[in-house]
Order: sequence, then C-alpha cells, then structure tokens
Amino acid sequence: MTLLRAFLDRLDVMVLVLLCATLGLAPFVPEPHIWEKLKMLVAGDLTRPVDMFDMAFHGLPWGLLVLKLTIARKKPE
Repeated sequence: MTLLRAFLDRLDVMVLVLLCATLGLAPFVPEPHIWEKLKMLVAGDLTRPVDMFDMAFHGLPWGLLVLKLTIARKKPE
C-alpha cells in the first residue's frame, strides 16, 4: 500500500484530469468508450477478453484519479 501511496503522491491531479478527459473518454463519438464498457458490464455482456482489457485501459485514469482524491482527502495535514 505504501508503494501505491508513494506513486499517487508523485502524480499531479491535473495530469490525471487530463488523462481522464482524453484517454478515459476516447473515442468520443458515438459515445465514450468507458461509458460503453460500463453499460456492457451492467448488462452482463462484458465477456470477451478484449472488452475487459479495453475497460481496464480506459478506466485506469478514472481509478487513479478517484484513489488520488480519496487519499488526499484522508491525508492529515
């Protein structure tokens, strides 16, 4: 856990926001990829390995941003 915390401490929040806005939402048309994969997950259609990898790839920036903000909020000043 300390390795993850050290990694997240080195990441800038604005870099993560930029990654979420680009990689996390790409391609933008007809709908963001992560949104498509989340709908597939809820419907139970996320079964192919390529779709699972795609969800992990496009969801990674979002997960890192959530972790960074959660840890920053709990971190004592």
